[in-house]
This record gives sequence, C-alpha cells and structure tokens, in this order.
Amino acid sequence: MAVGGLTVISNSERGMVRGRPCGKVACGEDAVATLTYDYADAMAVLGPLSYRPEPHSYDLCPRHSERLSVPLGWQVVRHVVVEELAPGA
Repeated sequence: MAVGGLTVISNSERGMVRGRPCGKVACGEDAVATLTYDYADAMAVLGPLSYRPEPHSYDLCPRHSERLSVPLGWQVVRHVVVEELAPGA
C-alpha cells in the first residue's frame, strides 16, 4: 500500500504477529511503522514496524506516520522497505 509516497508493508506481509495498535491516543488502527527520536541530533527516525515493541519508541498506523511532524530545526529520516525484485526482473 502506498501512503504519502511511502510503500507501507503490512504486518502480515512482513510475517509478523498482528495486533500492535497505533500509539496515538484514541486511534484503533494497526501499527505499520515505528518512530524513534534522537534528541542529541534533533532527528526523528520512522521505519518499518519493529519486530518487538521497544519502551522508547512509538508504533504508528499509516495515517499517523504520514502526518508526522517534528519541531522546527529537526529532521525526519524515513526508512522505507524496498520490496524484493521478482525473479527474472
């Protein structure tokens, strides 16, 4: 699924256990991405859903990962999963 220019791969496509919710209050969607902050470098890193929940990260659904905003002067690094090429491609 493409969301805001990103290719979002669902938990089932990644072979992961389903059911981790988005970390945003009152959001009932399944998480597909994990957000971590690097305060020393003023950086937010958004990547594929981590294999395990981590205490210092935030799991986000497609909508909230697309709408991510950071403080002025911070940068966002988005790690995107590149799908494997089909055999013979």
